[in-house]
Amino acid sequence: MKTKEEIIAVLESKKTRSAWSKGVKAFALDLLDGIEGEITKENALNGARDWKEYSYGGCYYIYNSDIAKALCTPSGLKRTDGGRLQPNSSESWLDVQARALYQAWTLIQRAM
Repeated sequence: MKTKEEIIAVLESKKTRSAWSKGVKAFALDLLDGIEGEITKENALNGARDWKEYSYGGCYYIYNSDIAKALCTPSGLKRTDGGRLQPNSSESWLDVQARALYQAWTLIQRAM
């Protein structure tokens, strides 16, 4: 198993092209930064059952505008009025954040 520093190095070297993948990578680095001790999903979730509970429980961004800025392109920000409008017809911003956090954890697992 790699050290936390080695995993961070792997993630930082990963090339990203889209706003979404840049946001997911930033989420992964933030998650790693917050883990104390062994790098496990349970430690990353910090007491939450899953990424949706983590997101809705206020463990990450709580404002729609912050989530939108972290994950959207400039045109996406404009389309959603900086996060004031819902991201799509089937998700809230907290749902989108939960999906991004899930993908961030997947990135961490791959880097391990």
